[in-house]
Amino acid sequence: MKKADDVLTNINAPVESGCKCCGNGRRLKVGIIGTGWIADSHMMSYLNQPDVDIVAGADLIPGKAEAFFKKHGLENVRCYPDHHSMLENEELDAVSVCTYNMAHAVPTIDALEHGVNVLLEKPMCVTLDEAVAIRKAEKASGKVLSIGFQPRMDANMKMIKRIVESGELGQIYYIQTGGGRRRGIPTPFGTSFIAKETGGIGALGDIGCYSLDMVLNAIGYPKPLTVSGYTSDFFGKNPATYADRGHPEYAEAFGVDDFAAAFIRLEGGIILDFRIAWAMNINTPGDTIILGTKGGLRIPSTDCWNGSVGGPMTLYHEVAGEQTETVIPILKNTFEGGLFDEKIRTFLDAVLYNKPAPVPSSQIIYNQAIIDGINRSAKLGREVEINVPEV
Repeated sequence: MKKADDVLTNINAPVESGCKCCGNGRRLKVGIIGTGWIADSHMMSYLNQPDVDIVAGADLIPGKAEAFFKKHGLENVRCYPDHHSMLENEELDAVSVCTYNMAHAVPTIDALEHGVNVLLEKPMCVTLDEAVAIRKAEKASGKVLSIGFQPRMDANMKMIKRIVESGELGQIYYIQTGGGRRRGIPTPFGTSFIAKETGGIGALGDIGCYSLDMVLNAIGYPKPLTVSGYTSDFFGKNPATYADRGHPEYAEAFGVDDFAAAFIRLEGGIILDFRIAWAMNINTPGDTIILGTKGGLRIPSTDCWNGSVGGPMTLYHEVAGEQTETVIPILKNTFEGGLFDEKIRTFLDAVLYNKPAPVPSSQIIYNQAIIDGINRSAKLGREVEINVPEV
């Protein structure tokens, strides 16, 4: 077996890390839309940035925004009962949209129409129609819109892309990807993730979007053409699932998927075999594999998948006519503060220096189109075409 040191230099070249500092002296006024649990992560990262002032926040639940900012030691932040009033009364440089899935599109579009840059938490939204509307608002505004896919910042994810781009795998023709949790339906803060009217989509949007991005970003985000999809909710609808949490009523509230699978045809003759789960009777649905005409790459899964690599990757290829394997060791992320801070920092730098969005909607609209297609196909019980309109 070859050692990692023997891998071709175009793979072993250093993986670039994001910018670690600001530099033009400008301070950014930032607002938070939605002050639920994911907003905590945004807030902690913003507080680590030297050029950010959190000046406003909005939440539909009375008193929630005020309590949120007080918890983080910010007493003078102006709080609003909805995002409309905040956008009308504040001069903001940027907002983080941290609402539940079904409420992603409207505040994002409104913020862009008010000339405000947006960091939108994943998933981008719930439907393809919403994604198209967001893209139109973004293009009309000329502002930065980045989607919150921090796993893309991981050095190992960047290495996957470098391996594909190096040509070591040749022409990619088949990908198997996904991930899951044996038991991991997210209900620590109630039913916002699992109720249809708030979550809209379940495991498919929550962690499935990460899994899709890992491989689609590596291969350059080709257009999806067709999908045959399946979704189920056996665990979510079972009161026994929530026995240890003391909330059997969550089963009645459950209105999304806890498992999804799909067979997706992509432009360029690539087949994508996908599966994702919040709950299942196995520890993992399998490793991610990328097969090409010259080589193959195995990316180990994790027991509780959240957009990470489960161990050293293996590159299967030939050297001088001999079949061999090269182990790609786990790479350490060097960005101070971790991936979430890097997500925030790269977004801020895009705003400050007129850079492209670190995770552009022009790519993630394809991600959303696949999720939308899986849902449509599952409901119809047949393969469907995916048509993403030009924006």
